[in-house]
Amino acid sequence: MNNKVNVRFAPSPTGVLHIGSVRTALFNWLYARHNNGNFFLRIEDTDKLRSTDENTKLIFKILEWLQINWDGEPVIQSSRMDRHKEVALDLVARGKAYYCYCTPEELASKKEYCLRENKPYKYDGKCRNGNTNHDLNIKPVIRLKSELDGFTVVNDMVQGEVKVNNSQLDDLVLIRSDGTPTYMLSVVVDDHDMNITHVIRGDDHLTNTFRQIQIYKACGWDIPKFGHIPLIYGPDGAKLSKRHGAASAIDYMQLGYLPEAISNYLLRLGWSHGDEEIITRENAIKWFDFNSVGKSPSRFDMAKLQNLNAHYIKERNNESLLEYALPFFKCELTEENKKNILKGMNSLKERAKTIVELADSSLIYVKAPEIYDDKCSKYATSNHLELLREIITKLNNAEFSTNEEELCNSIKEFANLRNVKLVEIAQAIRGALCGKLASPSVFEIISIIDKEETIKRLNSFVDHYSK
Repeated sequence: MNNKVNVRFAPSPTGVLHIGSVRTALFNWLYARHNNGNFFLRIEDTDKLRSTDENTKLIFKILEWLQINWDGEPVIQSSRMDRHKEVALDLVARGKAYYCYCTPEELASKKEYCLRENKPYKYDGKCRNGNTNHDLNIKPVIRLKSELDGFTVVNDMVQGEVKVNNSQLDDLVLIRSDGTPTYMLSVVVDDHDMNITHVIRGDDHLTNTFRQIQIYKACGWDIPKFGHIPLIYGPDGAKLSKRHGAASAIDYMQLGYLPEAISNYLLRLGWSHGDEEIITRENAIKWFDFNSVGKSPSRFDMAKLQNLNAHYIKERNNESLLEYALPFFKCELTEENKKNILKGMNSLKERAKTIVELADSSLIYVKAPEIYDDKCSKYATSNHLELLREIITKLNNAEFSTNEEELCNSIKEFANLRNVKLVEIAQAIRGALCGKLASPSVFEIISIIDKEETIKRLNSFVDHYSK
């Protein structure tokens, strides 16, 4: 077997990429990079009825977004069907596989019988030693001659030693009656031809592994090492799905999670390195091995992911963060808008858990509020409005500077003279400037949007609540 570590990620484009599959890709990639090996990408698109080009493109997009780069060109499984058939025919020629002429009706009848008798069903091997008594019009399948005695053993990198009695394995179909290869055969042939040394995938594939090992043995090929990762569950202990919220990887991109946060969170979902929670990509590559992958399913915790995302938002360079956030704005930004957002970015990113939240809160530097939150009315009484009118007058008369520190001192002095709490005035101003009562410092906002825009927004607020 090849001494160089070769792994692969082999998603099917029959649906959008699940976040659990992304973790599988990440674990494969980290294992390859840790061992200076290769990470290959294979698109398993042999189900032509359900596979779509759109889903294939999304797979590429998500991996590129997460900077999970693959080596060489992606392998498209459907382009290799002739090779898969060639292997099956060679197995028949060597007596390792055979033509089966049993009709679907026969097989269905046997399955129904087993169901009635409460017995496990497996193909009974009727055609295993030749079946000359068959309808010439029947198009046969090709079945593998599985081993009948002994055990098939997997020394799994995660699960440890797992074995199954060969008597429980049936003669699986390699080529269907329409001449198309089955998943079981295609996967083994492709993994062999790609020199895959380690097959790392979800533990829902463990039962497939026992059958695939039988194919490796029949072909006389080296068997790769296997690692089966426990699945990701939702908070309720059920397999993670749409009913738990976002389940597809593209959802998290659209919800405003940073790729570094997703990578860090998925890495810690079933793997650990001491008490480390924040793990850089460099350290992930340095530390990753399968000794630290747990055997039990992990539970997806959106609150933890949000907290991690908030951390990475704070860590990002302001210019980079704005560039990343641009697609999340629902309006066009002028260069002046961008400059103002950057001026306030340090405060904005301290409060945001997602890029969607960051873009939304940044709108205070883009335009005046079009609607006011219901809570704003608490600070729009006649007394509050009168105070705002006085502040408007003082701003017009240049009595208040728009320098943040000087403005803060001036408003404090104004509040003391009027025997009003500073928070009362600050909240009324905040409601007028932002349309909501949660924002960075109102003095910082005024210093950024400047006097003319501040006066305009204060007047609009007073007019709105004076009606």
